[in-house]
This record gives sequence, C-alpha cells and structure tokens, in this order.
Amino acid sequence: MTPGSRTAASGTPGADHASYNASYVGRGVHKVAVEALALRIFDGTYEEGDTLDLPQLMADLDVSQTVLREAIKVLTTKGLLDARQKRGTFVRPRDDWNLLDTDVLRWKLAAGAPNDFFADLLELRRSIEPAAAALAAEHRTDEDLAALDAALAAMAAYDKDPVLAVRADASFHTALLSASGNRFFAQMRRVIIPALVARDRHVHAGTHDDPLPVHTTVVERVRDGDPDGAYHAMLELLDMAMRDHP
Repeated sequence: MTPGSRTAASGTPGADHASYNASYVGRGVHKVAVEALALRIFDGTYEEGDTLDLPQLMADLDVSQTVLREAIKVLTTKGLLDARQKRGTFVRPRDDWNLLDTDVLRWKLAAGAPNDFFADLLELRRSIEPAAAALAAEHRTDEDLAALDAALAAMAAYDKDPVLAVRADASFHTALLSASGNRFFAQMRRVIIPALVARDRHVHAGTHDDPLPVHTTVVERVRDGDPDGAYHAMLELLDMAMRDHP
C-alpha cells in the first residue's frame, strides 16, 4: 500500500465520537427494555447466576412478553444472559460478557470500572498501538497525516478544556489506528476509544504531564517513515498514560 492510495478516517475532534457513544440500534420500547435490563445486570440488581423472574420483570419494565423476549435475545448475543430448560433465563458469569461489544463496554464503563480494568486495557493497548504506529510509518497516506496533524492542533488548542481535550486525544488514537492500514487495528478503536475517554475524564481532572510533546513525537516518526521510532514513541506515550493514571 502506497501513500495516497487509501482514504483515512477523519481526525477532527469528535469525528469518531458517534461510534463510541453508540448504543443498541433498536427503536422505542425495544431499546428502552434492552437498556433497562442491562442496567439491572450492571448495577448488581441481578448477580451472576441469578434467574430472571420474567413475569415480574415484564411488570417492572411495563413491557409485553414479545418486547422482553427481544431484549433478552439482544443481551444473550452479547454474552450477558443465557437460558436453560428447567432453569430459565439467567445471568452468565462476568468472564463470559463480551467486552469487545460496544454496548457491553459502554454499560461497564457507565457502571464504574475498577482500576484493574484500565490496567487490562493498557496491556491491550501496549500490544496493539505501538504495532499500529509502526505500520502507520510504513503505510500512512497524506490524509492520515492530515488527520493526525489536526488532532495535534486540537490537543494544543483545547488543552484547557477537559471535554474537548479528551475528544482531541480520542481523535488522535482513532487516526493512528486507521493510519496503520490494518482493518483489524482500525476496528480496535471501538474498544480502545470508549475506555480511553472514560480514563481521560479522570486524568484531565487532576495534575498530569503535558501529553502534546510525546504525541507529536509519534506523528513525527510516522511522518518520517520510521517504524522502529514510531513503535518506541508510542510505547513512551503509553508509559506516560500509566504514570498519569496508575
């Protein structure tokens, strides 16, 4: 793949915001039922292994049997629920929940993720983003560089605005993953970005190192076509993230 042969995703602040704020795509009462039932699972109303009292749940949510069945079907595909003959519908173990699903991750973050959750995320990022940066140094297009530069400019401009600073950071990582030219790395934004945004909300509320220089170094190494330099610059960026949010 040569520079200029691929169109990159936009790197403007909030460009991927819709994707990491996305929720179940059902409409009306079906969507409300899915969200309400998911909330009861994530807030601990229903614990692992609990069997759902479906008639009571229909009354509590004020929905029909058909609507409740649809909600259960959705949450079953996401690994939260299962059904067995003679046992009924029950909450699956947390280890079975599909954290790679956009909705499950959103619900998990909204319920409050423990520190070890973000530590696991950082380990995931360390296995993906440095490799993505190295690939970006080989495959980046002019559009990719423009998206990365726009994200850097936004980070500089919005440093004093926590909300916009978080969006700019999300745009940077979205643009970098896209610049790798690897479709699977690009899709990992659906996991990395929501958790990164949740983490950054806490980081920007307190004292932290200036993130712009290390982000700029990553872009410089990508622009120079230096895979090793981009890889190690991204590792340094993630090390800084770990120091700011241990």
